[in-house]
Amino acid sequence: MTGTAVTGTAATGTAAPAVIAHPVADGLVLRPFEAADGPALIEAYRDETLRRFTRTPVDDPEQAAHWLALQYEGWAAGTRYAFAVLDAGDLVGNVVLKRGAPGGGTAEVGYWTAGPARGRGVAPRAVEALTDWAFATFAAGGLRRIDLLHEGDNHASCRVADKSGYALAEIVPAFPPYPRDGHRHTRKWLDGSERRGSE
Repeated sequence: MTGTAVTGTAATGTAAPAVIAHPVADGLVLRPFEAADGPALIEAYRDETLRRFTRTPVDDPEQAAHWLALQYEGWAAGTRYAFAVLDAGDLVGNVVLKRGAPGGGTAEVGYWTAGPARGRGVAPRAVEALTDWAFATFAAGGLRRIDLLHEGDNHASCRVADKSGYALAEIVPAFPPYPRDGHRHTRKWLDGSERRGSE
């Protein structure tokens, strides 16, 4: 993983940690979303499978601009770090680290893969890259666990979790807006490559 360190100030006025803005893993580039990604977002969200497992529609330029604004606000607040996943310059996915509050000990990873890119290992590579980045960036500030949550019938996400080193921790009872039981997979600091890198 390589990238450029960027520092900033969170909405709370405290100095944000150095953030690697452009991690690269196994042929993929992860970078913050840009306004120019709007048309590719709209195209990706035409996919029925993606729409089934996401909650915010992106059907037109106005909705794309709203979706992008949410990502920018999350970066500024230090609560949501969304990356466009690119393969040969094309938007093939999204991966995001969600933190309830800056400095917390837990976070959640979310992701989707554009329909034409499925079956190429995009999601596991992106989740692995984000996980390594998150621990490298935030472990010194207390981050110790990242959860990966999905609906129980989303078997593809179970495979992504397994390939990314996230162990099944529990079955989560259904709760609105999710109609089915879910799975919580977990990766802890020093579970995987972080441990290997520290030895």
